[in-house]
Amino acid sequence: MPADLAVIGLGPYGLPLAQAAVAAGIPTIGYATGPEAGSLSPAELRRMHAAGFRPGTDPAQLGRVRTAVICATTPRGADGGLDLAQVEAAARTLGERLRPHTTVILESPVIPGTTEEFLRPLLEKGSGLRAGRDFHLAYSPSRVDPGNRDHTPANTPKVIGGLTPACTESAAAFYGRLTDKVVRARGLREAETVQLLETNFRHVNIALVNEMAVLCHELGVDLWDVIRCAETKPFGFQTFRPGPGVGGHGVPQDLTGHATRTLRMVELAQQVNSRMPRYVVQRAATLLNEHGKSARGARVLLLGVTYKPDLADLQGTPAQEIAIRLMELGASVSFHDPLVASWNVLDRPVPRADSLYETAADADLTILLQQHRTYDLQGLSVKAQLLLDTRGATPTGAANRL
Repeated sequence: MPADLAVIGLGPYGLPLAQAAVAAGIPTIGYATGPEAGSLSPAELRRMHAAGFRPGTDPAQLGRVRTAVICATTPRGADGGLDLAQVEAAARTLGERLRPHTTVILESPVIPGTTEEFLRPLLEKGSGLRAGRDFHLAYSPSRVDPGNRDHTPANTPKVIGGLTPACTESAAAFYGRLTDKVVRARGLREAETVQLLETNFRHVNIALVNEMAVLCHELGVDLWDVIRCAETKPFGFQTFRPGPGVGGHGVPQDLTGHATRTLRMVELAQQVNSRMPRYVVQRAATLLNEHGKSARGARVLLLGVTYKPDLADLQGTPAQEIAIRLMELGASVSFHDPLVASWNVLDRPVPRADSLYETAADADLTILLQQHRTYDLQGLSVKAQLLLDTRGATPTGAANRL
């Protein structure tokens, strides 16, 4: 059966889209744009393949679909901006095979203006077609939340903005097959800026509670009790919680180098969040000193090294920097994570704890970095000699909290 949809980029944005499309009965092919790590489990991938999903490497397939969605990753580049190399490669590959009447949608995180000023010329040059006349062009911010079973593509509203009203309607018709609600933005830039706002909203609010965590520790105030009370307010407050740093694929964007002014609050939020791994290590060293031990030579066990609970994804995990800084202090670092079989730091393997409770009992300090569901935190708090909880997940009084 010919495919209706091509998902270009099979990483954190593309695979969930392909999964939703296959579940909706849309014949779907996948085309990888580079070495990408997705968030789906092997069992989920097997079910997709059984339902007809066809990943491939033949670009000729891209010229036989009605809709092509570019979901290439855009990591932070050396200059601090988003690296569009994979988006460019995808556009060139698609453009050479683009047929009239195809709907092309970009879902990759980008700055406002990218779809029209960067993607459109590449597609038009490669195809000889004109966007808005010969093919439809639109942008839709990816709203994937890996591991979230409550909010899926089917029940999460999808924002659409097209180059022309007809482009918007064509993209809306496609997404209407996947989701319960489609929201039409005024145009491409408005849809792109939705993604900018949503990503930065998360990072700015995490930065606020991270700063509150540092302040409350200095004041001797229980931040976790403060949050518990504050979240009872039914208006004007949304709960965010501090942690050892911010990971994942959603890169905050302050528009440096791309606009007449930067988003200063986002720039500050990045500074705050990037300091959290260092703060965790400072707290760890202080705890060891308070218990008559030095960080040099101390046995430190890191629990949960992924960036998100119950997800085998190490992208941007703060555990990496925390491990490096502990090693620089002379600590002997090991780790445990039920989802990670092996882990390298500075190109060297970090010893993996096979027996969690025995290793925690033997370690001078155990640091909870990620609260996977499988962890018995009450049991760990009893077994560990000294436990630093960076997630506020342990029972009150059972551990030292961030």
